[in-house]
Amino acid sequence: MGYWGYFVVGRGERPLAELDALAGVKEGMELRAEAAGGWQVWEVPSGDGEVGSMNVLAAQTGAPALFGYVMNSDCVIVEAAAPESGAWTTCLARSAMAGHLGGTEGLTLEDYFLDPRDAAERAVAWAAEAGREADAEALAEVLTADPDPLAENLFFRLLDRLGVVPL
Repeated sequence: MGYWGYFVVGRGERPLAELDALAGVKEGMELRAEAAGGWQVWEVPSGDGEVGSMNVLAAQTGAPALFGYVMNSDCVIVEAAAPESGAWTTCLARSAMAGHLGGTEGLTLEDYFLDPRDAAERAVAWAAEAGREADAEALAEVLTADPDPLAENLFFRLLDRLGVVPL
């Protein structure tokens, strides 16, 4: 069985786990990585419950924020928000995600998530608001890639391409 859990990515002067936006999971959060500029990656290893709101986290930190929900190490739901450019949602490992959705009431992947090209454009804007430069083509490569072999690896490659947490 693969990994189920959340990664919470944001920038702040104090630990993200202390913020009200993440009150529902504070006790289960573990710091996974820190990077220049105050970037933090926190892990919540569980497939249960809600982590919080990306919009609220972005508002509280005054900076872009991102969640990655890993499903059985097969695929990742990516939710992002920034104070100026707003929120967007996409996924990594699209074929595996389609399998997890299993034709839910006739809805398709595109009914839930931005397509890779649109997601790459939104991700470039997200990165710019974070004070980083990102390349839409490099992001699209990650957004269309298959897990290698773990979807978590794709998520961390996405963070690298966004310029917030290097591999």
